[in-house]
Amino acid sequence: MKNLSIRSTLGLFLFLCSFSLLGQVVKGKVTDTSGEPLPGVNVVEKGTSNGTSTNLEGEFNLNLKSSPSILVFSSIGFNVVEKKVSGGVLNVVLEEGNVLDEVVLTGNRSKPRTILDSAVPIDNISVRELQSTGQNNIDQMLTYAVPSYNASNQTVSDATAHFDPADLRGLGPSRTLVLVNGKRKNQSALVYVNDTPGKGEVGTDMKSIPTAAIERVEVLRDGASAQYGSDAVAGVVNIILKKNIKNTEVNVSSGITKEGDGFNAGANVNHTFTFGEGGFLNATLSGYHQDYTDRAGEPGRDDLFGVDNEWTRENPDLGMIIGQPQMTKGDLYLNTEYPLSENTTLYAFGGMDYRLGKSFALYRPPYWITDDFGLLTPDGQDYNGFQPTFETDIIDVLFTGGVKFKLGEFDADASATYGGNTVDYTIGNTINPSLGAASPIVFNAGGYGFSNIVGNFDVSRSFGKVSVGFGLEGRQEQFDVEAGEEASYVDGGAQSFPGLQPGNALSETRTNIGAYSTLDWDITEKFLIGGAIRYENYSDFGDNFSWKLNSRLKVGEAGVLRASYSTGFRAPSLHQVYLSNVQTLVSNQTISNQGTFNNVSPVVKSLGVKPLFAETSNNISAGLTVKASSDFTISLDYYHVTVDDRVLFTGEIGATDDFGNTNAAVEEILDNNDITSLKFFINAVNTITQGFDYTMRYRNIDFAAGKLALNMALNINRTKLEGEVDTPESLENYKNKIFNRKEQSRITSSRPNTKLLFGANYEVGNFTTSLNNTYFGEVTWQHASDPSKDQTFSGKTVTDLALGYKFSEVISANVMINNLFDVYPDEIDTKGDVVTDLGGRFKYPWEVNQFGFNGMTFKAGLTFRF
Repeated sequence: MKNLSIRSTLGLFLFLCSFSLLGQVVKGKVTDTSGEPLPGVNVVEKGTSNGTSTNLEGEFNLNLKSSPSILVFSSIGFNVVEKKVSGGVLNVVLEEGNVLDEVVLTGNRSKPRTILDSAVPIDNISVRELQSTGQNNIDQMLTYAVPSYNASNQTVSDATAHFDPADLRGLGPSRTLVLVNGKRKNQSALVYVNDTPGKGEVGTDMKSIPTAAIERVEVLRDGASAQYGSDAVAGVVNIILKKNIKNTEVNVSSGITKEGDGFNAGANVNHTFTFGEGGFLNATLSGYHQDYTDRAGEPGRDDLFGVDNEWTRENPDLGMIIGQPQMTKGDLYLNTEYPLSENTTLYAFGGMDYRLGKSFALYRPPYWITDDFGLLTPDGQDYNGFQPTFETDIIDVLFTGGVKFKLGEFDADASATYGGNTVDYTIGNTINPSLGAASPIVFNAGGYGFSNIVGNFDVSRSFGKVSVGFGLEGRQEQFDVEAGEEASYVDGGAQSFPGLQPGNALSETRTNIGAYSTLDWDITEKFLIGGAIRYENYSDFGDNFSWKLNSRLKVGEAGVLRASYSTGFRAPSLHQVYLSNVQTLVSNQTISNQGTFNNVSPVVKSLGVKPLFAETSNNISAGLTVKASSDFTISLDYYHVTVDDRVLFTGEIGATDDFGNTNAAVEEILDNNDITSLKFFINAVNTITQGFDYTMRYRNIDFAAGKLALNMALNINRTKLEGEVDTPESLENYKNKIFNRKEQSRITSSRPNTKLLFGANYEVGNFTTSLNNTYFGEVTWQHASDPSKDQTFSGKTVTDLALGYKFSEVISANVMINNLFDVYPDEIDTKGDVVTDLGGRFKYPWEVNQFGFNGMTFKAGLTFRF
């Protein structure tokens, strides 16, 4: 674009589909009842997907597809307004009112609808609402904004500590599809193989998308495989990027915990360049750094090794650092559109995230590793043990390019997307004892890579009361494993994480082709029925056919009833098919090397494990929304989701089975590979998930000299196992080891079964404040074999306070106190099993997790608009 002349910034307008030979241009300004401009208002030509949004000055500019036409204006917290136009200038005033009247794009492939018109439950969350949580990345923001969405910081969990598994409606990270501007976002390169929520699954790297580039997030809480394909079993998170913002915005912030650690600082800038006739390029540049936190236990003795000596007494925390990892990241994101004509618009978006992370492994005390050969101990000092570091180098890249155009009477959209994620491992401050004094102290341990190329072609059209859509999608995925240097894995490998070996290295691909069709019929103004069908064919495991039916009925002027039934599927990820490695873990009071063998290896095949195949699901949802007044709305939705043949990462399979008998075939595998246990992926269990979502919003309440808004949101969720664990015949007596009680609890009780958000926002003059409370319900950790050692961690309420002041049109400031009352989870009660807290090293739970354990955090920031 360097040859295009840069013109002065004109205003925010998004061309979703702006082409017509007879169309006219309409422009204007949207304000509230006091005359203040309203940015981010959705402006959509009724009955089409043609629309835009207002800029920071409330201005809009839109090419009509036909003239005359009706424009629909909607925004968070305001009543919808419809205006008949034929072009020219149109100024609109919105009155504060119903949040549920906003237009959303997710959940319907033929035309956008308002939340009130939708047949499925959708949350539309503005970036302002996300930022008001005070959290530092999008997955944590969503955790404090959407009750059925959960993510929490992990610790001492290798690379998982740098990704934080997230899930929707308690169905695991793999079953939530993430879109950016409606296009599929690539998954991360990492499989969560450590003892955390989401173990054995693959998710999307949510940290890779900078908040400063986001306009809003739409969360579809309903199965959507028939519309979007694999992974949409639990729902869809669609991240909408900023567009033609008129002002340059700069944000700087910094924070620290009450304990004086975890210092963080960040800065970002967002600006729009305009060019040509109606072209724009919105650019976001951001950087962020956070220090680690430490909340290790201080037992003063090491029950894991049975040691109580002078060293443990002088080092009561056993040398551990347990908390959030250290991280430094930088992002560049772009979103651009350029209308070639009234009928054709080019668009492109995407960016790159680069971040460096450092977390910590178990400290190696001198009675565990008795000598470092002088490699880690400073000259003149006595050897005192060492704590290895686990360092990650993560790159996430996304780029989509496409064109929207007219195909006969249909609106068409053709696009291509490339997405990639790589994670390279460095193991630092450690040694390979087998190499003695020749050992390095920093090791390249290898890494993983995942990428996909996606092509989409979609067409849609409305025939009066009937809207139809059709589409094709082709996708190629690639999973790469790179071996580490020889010193990282030879003869037992580096302490804490033996590097990936040449036998683990691979590069595997697969392709799939999908086709879908959707139809919506507004039988009357009040009654809608709709449906979708989708066919997918994968090169490695075969095909799948999914379908969906939904309906919506408006009851009077205030209520809406809605319901849907759908089938769905999730293809096993390439990672789950091909992952193999060796990990150093703690089990049965011993430190051992455990081997993961991939699904196509001769070892796994010799045990009779079948090739992985697709999970299938059935999703029922039903709900109601009541708009009691322009300011007061409530909604209630029930869901019931079954998932069959769920892919599991097995527990530790050793030489003896559940009954203490020796299995000669397994014993031979262990001996041949110098490991104490093995693991693999297998389709093995069915689950049933049921739940309720409830929301209440009461806005525009006159209070003192200002306006008060109240909101409440509740999710109640339960997952249970259905039937027996499906095991190969040769491992029939390993049912418990394949999926023991502890592994079961990661699916059924590692996330809060109840989560309640209750908050109040108050605005008076240039001052704003919000007080939000998040109740995280209880979680239960189950012992692998002894129910008497189970522990339920009680529910806790985390309170966040935010204060903001607008000094001028240019400068505003905010102060946040997260976890105002310094709330922590219950402490671990081992009930005599020292592995439960690793000999006292862990004070708070990590295998089941509610909200982390950083405690109170302070944060302050400034915003500049030019």
